[in-house]
Amino acid sequence: MENKTRTHLAKRITVIGMLVNILLTAGKLAAGSIGKSAAMLADGVHSLSDIVTDLIVIAFMAVSGKESDSNHQYGHGKYETFATMIISFALMIVGIGIFWDALQNVIDALGGGALPKPGMIAFYAALLSIATKETMFWYTKVVGVKIQSQAIIANAWHHRSDAFSSLGTAAGIGGAIFLGESWRILDPLAGMIVSVFIIKVAWDLGMPSIKELLEIALPESVRKEISQIIKSEKGVESFHRLKTRKIGSTMAIEVHVKVDKDLSVEESHEIATAVENALRKKYGRQTHVGVHIEPYYGIKEAK
Repeated sequence: MENKTRTHLAKRITVIGMLVNILLTAGKLAAGSIGKSAAMLADGVHSLSDIVTDLIVIAFMAVSGKESDSNHQYGHGKYETFATMIISFALMIVGIGIFWDALQNVIDALGGGALPKPGMIAFYAALLSIATKETMFWYTKVVGVKIQSQAIIANAWHHRSDAFSSLGTAAGIGGAIFLGESWRILDPLAGMIVSVFIIKVAWDLGMPSIKELLEIALPESVRKEISQIIKSEKGVESFHRLKTRKIGSTMAIEVHVKVDKDLSVEESHEIATAVENALRKKYGRQTHVGVHIEPYYGIKEAK
């Protein structure tokens, strides 16, 4: 997929998500205030964090979609990785904040404190948020997978974290309204459960980004697949010094290939080109491939 098309799709889905988040945030804060629901107010703050991450994605995707230049010879893909990491950190902070607030409410309730009864408007707002954010999760995830963008997929999971947060809020508000005062503790308990899920999602999204920024090699299964592709090319006698890494949504592969020492420069170059084309055919046209040719003297080496 062309970088311009990919960037356009990423921007469009993120802008749509941001507009939805703005409407939901305003609605949740109003419903929480009118319905006197601390849980809904907290949920509104959670939605506000989505707006911030949407702005981050839009800013970084615009940069990551640029072509290579003299200062970024491998492209700008790391900006997308950085955006994903920031989103994961935001999710982690939100998750920890929700957990802490819910824990304080649970402690207060167990100590005999009375939790306020929320109004129905807060309950309806929670149900609307669940339906809207779950829809945005699937819509955003489909686009993220299509354009192979971890930042967009990360933002999709942020939509789902808001849906789960609203689910916990709805359960707590519903329990407080329909089951009586003794059940109002369900609100903070549900919030604690949801926060653990949010923290786990943040961890799962953040670790791959951190590994990529630290130049961790591609998974062993992918490296084995790359090795098999290289070995299968006609004229490749052996290879070594295989190096791999991720640059945003693209791969970077470097390898030293050994060919018959009696081949001409042109013939050796054709083998190198064949290896490059085979790898790009498998992993995409944007894949960065560097093949260094060396003479093979007939000594069997481990591939």
